[in-house]
Amino acid sequence: MELKKSKVLVVGMARSGVAAATMLAREAAIVTICDIKQADALQEPINNLSRADIEIVTGGYPPVEGNFDLVIASPGVPADVQPFIQAANVGIPVWSELELAALFIQGPIVAVTGTNGKTTTTALIGEMFIQAGVPTVVGGNIGTPLVGEVQKTTDKHVTVAEVSSFQLEWVEKFHPRVAVILNITPDHLDRHGTMENYIATKARIFKAQNLADYTVLNYDDPKVRKLAAEASGQVIFFSSKHTLKTGVSVDNGFITIKQEEDLQVISVEEVGIKGAHNIDNALAAVAAGWALGLTAAQLKETLAAFPGVEHRLEFVREINQVRYINDSKGTNPDASIKALEAFPNPIILIAGGKNKGSDFSEFAQLIKARAKDVILLGEAADEIQHALSNIGFTRVHQVSDYQRAVPLAEELAEPGDIVLLSPACASWDMFGSYEERGKLFKELVNSLRG
Repeated sequence: MELKKSKVLVVGMARSGVAAATMLAREAAIVTICDIKQADALQEPINNLSRADIEIVTGGYPPVEGNFDLVIASPGVPADVQPFIQAANVGIPVWSELELAALFIQGPIVAVTGTNGKTTTTALIGEMFIQAGVPTVVGGNIGTPLVGEVQKTTDKHVTVAEVSSFQLEWVEKFHPRVAVILNITPDHLDRHGTMENYIATKARIFKAQNLADYTVLNYDDPKVRKLAAEASGQVIFFSSKHTLKTGVSVDNGFITIKQEEDLQVISVEEVGIKGAHNIDNALAAVAAGWALGLTAAQLKETLAAFPGVEHRLEFVREINQVRYINDSKGTNPDASIKALEAFPNPIILIAGGKNKGSDFSEFAQLIKARAKDVILLGEAADEIQHALSNIGFTRVHQVSDYQRAVPLAEELAEPGDIVLLSPACASWDMFGSYEERGKLFKELVNSLRG
């Protein structure tokens, strides 16, 4: 589609929407951006947009038919709002910010999706190419909208993108050279409805691939492994539990590329990011880097040095021999289960927030096995407490906010314990993002006098 002079409606005024509208205006499109929120709740994006020739509509949505040629969906906007329904009824295309960005990317794209581990794996892959001297752009759901980065790219660049299911709902021609699916566990079922819909949405990441492309899949996740039958690219499996004949797996304690000859990359003990789940992330990153020509030595250098990402099992501080860990990015039970499994120490867990349609029963079982005390807050506090009471775990404390949760955790903790923030829930009941939640946790921990 020729964007110049096209009439484009951008739905949603969060970061991705603002970035998309700004880029479209630079491309001489006739841009309108809208949001259901009222103007007084949108002052920051309105200020950011005021320098561009963009019409701003707040408090609702303008009619689509007869007014627009294209609709851009921001990831946080539900798929059933009126602009998208109206566009579908009259054959007007709806694109995600991801689909729009891909029009301008000249070099190969590595796209990473999955329920958990996306941000860590995306950052790790990006760092692999950067350390190897390859011009690299990292963006997408990782925090920097991809559409705001694309004009930096040339055909010499590798673009590494974290991709969410919300973004994949609206892609058709998005064409990654390497598509990575890390895992699929129940998440966002309040939006996708069923696991079948959620899996199908994740699989759209390789919809436009062909035989010249690569699809990196987790052999240990049966739902992901089955997607190999639908992939049009060359499938590369990774596994931490099986020694594969071909692919990337752990063999005798080493991450090993299995091809005609086995190629040892690094020992598991040398990998900088700790935790069993991070070995899976490292395996996926090795597969992606290998597919695009990085050497074993280049892969090893980054794997040994990479420290992880903010808000994911992030060490904050040690006070009186108690370590405080920020895992605010644990926004579903499966992510928080992995966080609980990462530490041998007794744990004081802070959890709760907005439930995204998850079942907390398995999470409760691991809490009983691993945690001394649990501090709950947010909309899902009662649901989690109910799951815990069903299995006889009673050391539960409900509080109203983080200003009470963090000092209570300090009071409960003893030398050798871990205070772990891993909410198993989204942040949207109390915060604008998991980053905001994690930042407050860190500020409160750093304010403790010990």
